[in-house]
Amino acid sequence: SGLEVALADLQSSWNNVHHHTEEISSDRLLVRRGQAFNITLYFKNRGFQPGLDNIIFVTETGPLPDLARGTRAVFSLAGRGGPSPWIALLKTNGPISLEVSLCAPPMAAVGRYLLKIHIDSFQGSVTAYQIGEFILLFNPWCPGDAVYMDSEPQRQEYVMNDYGFIYQGNKNWICPCPWNYGQFEENIIDICLKLLDKSLNFQIDPATDCVLRGSPVYISRVVCAMINSNDDNGVLNGNWSENYLDGTNPAEWTGSVAILKQWQALGCQPVRYGQCWVFAAVMCTVMRCLGIPTRVITNFDSGHDTDGNLIIDEYYDSTGRILENKKKDTVWNFHVWNECWMARKDLPPGYGGWQVLDATPQETSNGLYCCGPASVRAIKEGEVDLNYDTPFAFSMVNADCMSWLVYGGKEQRLHRDTNSVGNFISTKSIQSDERDDITENYKYGEGSTQERQVFLKALQRLKAGRFQGPHRADPQPSVSLKFKLLDPPIMGQDINFVLLAHNMSSQFKDLRVNLSAQSLLHDGSPLPPFWQDTAFITLSAEEAKTHPCKIAYSQYSQYLSTDKLIRISALGEEMSCPEKILVDKIITLAYPGIVINVLGAAIVDQPLSIQVIFANPLLEQVANCVLTVEGSGLFKKQQRVLIGILRPQHRASITLETVPFKSGQRQIQANLRSNKFRDIKGYRNVYVGF
Repeated sequence: SGLEVALADLQSSWNNVHHHTEEISSDRLLVRRGQAFNITLYFKNRGFQPGLDNIIFVTETGPLPDLARGTRAVFSLAGRGGPSPWIALLKTNGPISLEVSLCAPPMAAVGRYLLKIHIDSFQGSVTAYQIGEFILLFNPWCPGDAVYMDSEPQRQEYVMNDYGFIYQGNKNWICPCPWNYGQFEENIIDICLKLLDKSLNFQIDPATDCVLRGSPVYISRVVCAMINSNDDNGVLNGNWSENYLDGTNPAEWTGSVAILKQWQALGCQPVRYGQCWVFAAVMCTVMRCLGIPTRVITNFDSGHDTDGNLIIDEYYDSTGRILENKKKDTVWNFHVWNECWMARKDLPPGYGGWQVLDATPQETSNGLYCCGPASVRAIKEGEVDLNYDTPFAFSMVNADCMSWLVYGGKEQRLHRDTNSVGNFISTKSIQSDERDDITENYKYGEGSTQERQVFLKALQRLKAGRFQGPHRADPQPSVSLKFKLLDPPIMGQDINFVLLAHNMSSQFKDLRVNLSAQSLLHDGSPLPPFWQDTAFITLSAEEAKTHPCKIAYSQYSQYLSTDKLIRISALGEEMSCPEKILVDKIITLAYPGIVINVLGAAIVDQPLSIQVIFANPLLEQVANCVLTVEGSGLFKKQQRVLIGILRPQHRASITLETVPFKSGQRQIQANLRSNKFRDIKGYRNVYVGF
């Protein structure tokens, strides 16, 4: 009689452990390409007889599975299935069961698959069965996969770690912001696959989109465009207006899970609101979930050169304040993007490895708001004609800055700075909470001949060379001006600083210095000045003097942006000559953080108490206080606690109860917001035992 299947066991729990997907699920099959997984077939009437029975396996993905295009595969246990790259091998043949090992090729399309079998028995009877569904992911453990990474500590950090830090602030005060990536949390894999299906590429031509899902270059571009909502119903709406009343202030988020779940709950409508670090963090979650090694990168003093000439023009008035830029060229105080690890078969040899992907909607690429993948090595070598969007990525870390004084309808060039853009390029270290400085991956040492050669090579490739005269050095001013903070700038307290003036010549100098302070957004956009002062300083030959300055809390409190950035500037001019000296300093105001204490040992499935201590740092009462606490593997969903009013400088504490459901290294992230501040943060690492 013909062989009949009674039951199929996909061995999800065993397979998922071996495929590093057990954190996603133990009862759904999630496997990685290029690596075998086992299934067991149980028969009704008899055992499998190799000479008599031929079992043919069929796998299908996408809405129009096609054998010729690789989205359908037909392959036989007996090896008679033709030239399919999928493999089926017999493991053990029992009296009424058969264990089989199946393996997808390392370049197969990722996504949802159906598994079917046809049994062709000796009497010519053919029976077909649908065995079940599985999800196929990228495999950084497989040398044949384009995302292969040969270091296990790197794979653990860039694929498996579900928390991290995103660096913010400014180059003089780098601040780690804790983040819950949560790529293995419940339903996140389904949301990631839905995100691929909502892309414009899939909407226009679903069959071709599914064929191309084997390529990490293709997938990374699709995800990059889908994180922002400029062309499609992407995950996040960008907002740099400082008005977030109809959504969430970007500074309040502490993780990606709440954002992705909200996008799904809204019927795939964009979540309000994101800025660069939120776009990059959500992209990191999606890419790690799909199996592509990914990290989040911060670039301090990041160039946004809109016209591709590698020069960013900044305009100042006679008070020293920075003016809104007509061309929209700006230097972002910090900008955050992703690096994803992949081979680049589409580029000459040597340009694989880390690739820049920037999901913040700044410029279009082939008509869509996405940027990359641009090879980090190509950026370092000035190979700006290599795909994708390498000129824009190059300018973010390498553009020169030109300062202009605007007065009486005229523009006077102040100076050209060749090393102010692209500083302290940072990411979280592997298996530690330290910051890794990776600037040297992006450029040769500032001021080195190699660095200038690469810059000129890039300029030539961009055909921008013809717009510029030869680069001339700025004359060295005979007086130097410099700001120095007297105390760390803390929110709610006065800012005390001095202006240091030093006469480096042998002539007497009579200076008038206009001082001003204005709030900045982290994308470099200036807000109106709220403090101004004028100093008259006389300096004899080679004399140095300090001029004390103070900005009171009452002067800056109502003018601060969420970014808590203040730019102080001084424009000095000599009474007797046209020489002008511009100096500025960016200050980030710091908050005291939230303290989190874990009370007792953390053990899976055992109750755990977590104490959260927070304070109002201001000398005034704040209202509408909300504390949010989350942590993958510790809390099933984000905890929101309504605190209400906090009196001036009042400290408070609450204790939360939870039951950890995943073991290993975990992190708790917390945020306190009120009507006066949005993002007082805190975190605590927790090791959860069995």
